[in-house]
Amino acid sequence: MKVKVLSRNPDDYVRETKFDIQRVPRNYDPSLHPFEVCREYTRALNATKLDRVFAKPFLASLDGHRDGVNCMAKHTSSLSLLLSGSCDGEVKLWNLSQRECVRTLQAHEGFVRGMVVRFCGTSFFTVGDDKTIKQWKMETPGYGEAEEPLNTILGKTVFTGLDHHQTDGVFATCGQQVDIWDEQRSSPIRSFTWGVDSFSSVRFNPVETQLLASCSSDRSIVLYDMREAAPLKKVIMTMRSNTLSWNPMEAYFFTCCNEDYNLYTYDMRHLHQPVTVHLDHVSAVLDVDYSPTGKEFVSASFDKSIRIFPKDSGRSREVYHTKRMQHVICIKWSADNRYILSGSDEMNIRLWKATASEKLGVLTPREREATNYRKKLTEKYKDFPQIRRIAQHRHLPKTLFNQSKELKLMKEARRKKERNLRKHSKPGSVPVVSEKDKHVVAVVK
Repeated sequence: MKVKVLSRNPDDYVRETKFDIQRVPRNYDPSLHPFEVCREYTRALNATKLDRVFAKPFLASLDGHRDGVNCMAKHTSSLSLLLSGSCDGEVKLWNLSQRECVRTLQAHEGFVRGMVVRFCGTSFFTVGDDKTIKQWKMETPGYGEAEEPLNTILGKTVFTGLDHHQTDGVFATCGQQVDIWDEQRSSPIRSFTWGVDSFSSVRFNPVETQLLASCSSDRSIVLYDMREAAPLKKVIMTMRSNTLSWNPMEAYFFTCCNEDYNLYTYDMRHLHQPVTVHLDHVSAVLDVDYSPTGKEFVSASFDKSIRIFPKDSGRSREVYHTKRMQHVICIKWSADNRYILSGSDEMNIRLWKATASEKLGVLTPREREATNYRKKLTEKYKDFPQIRRIAQHRHLPKTLFNQSKELKLMKEARRKKERNLRKHSKPGSVPVVSEKDKHVVAVVK
């Protein structure tokens, strides 16, 4: 005889909680859910509000320097190691997971102008006002060992910038000229000049590793190829650029930060006009660094704030500031794309979250699903007026708010003057110049 038995497995209808909550089966037929858009809009609105409520980007302050932090360097293979150099010649190595200084050394007399970690991560280089290039071991010396550099090169002039090749034992310095050095030699293997008094920064391209670019004092950005005997070309702007950063995912694009409060993203193949002009800062922009994904970059400014820009947007998506933070001199985006490090005048290094409302720690699968669902909802409804207003609103310090308002009035006055001049002049005598064309003076090859 055949007997049929009812069998119910609790895993099929009970959720994974300490309470026996019943699972609710759902029919996804659109005809059964006529008000789905209304519900999704309400959820997107609530998700946007919660995103602003939980936006707490500041994580920690690394205090220990006795002078302003002038430069920083990321380790090539370790996420928890950071190097910083200050204006008194001191270099510190920080353990970010423990948030403490693990090593201090007096590297130079005067400012530490630049520092970079060798591609293999076993040593790092520093340059300073004492006209020297020094190479240091990454490991802390043992008990009784003196803190001595592995190698010291004495230059003829002050070095103002430094960068290392991605895969070879070659590094570049800048000062009165751009020099390419081999680690095994005490004199440069190649030097580039183009009628420029001095250079402020030099950067290797992380994708096309034979290319590099520098910012110079004559308001120009110069491009070089190590395989050539002379520089490739340069673009001259209306004001001087301080530093630049290459996009790590797109070989031809770089972003420079300028004294005219803006940042400019260029395609090195078409330098006659920037691809994007990034506004929002109200004072000179001093440093810029790309995220590892190449989709965003972060900028440090003299206006005591840092801003995060999408690479193809003219406006920042985020602005970070604190009451005690002064002029931000250097900025770095961590290699895991989750954190931002800023060094400022008042001797502090600050650690920030790249996404202000991101929850730190391990997420359960349900938390991750809920986070992704809310993120997709806010992306879907981001252009609705109320959601856009909440998402874009930021509280700014009074000085920053007043400066941005004053800058807006000045720009509007200039536009109004141009319109009136064009209106009362002979047709075609006052051409319309776009914002992208205003800032480029010439391209020289």
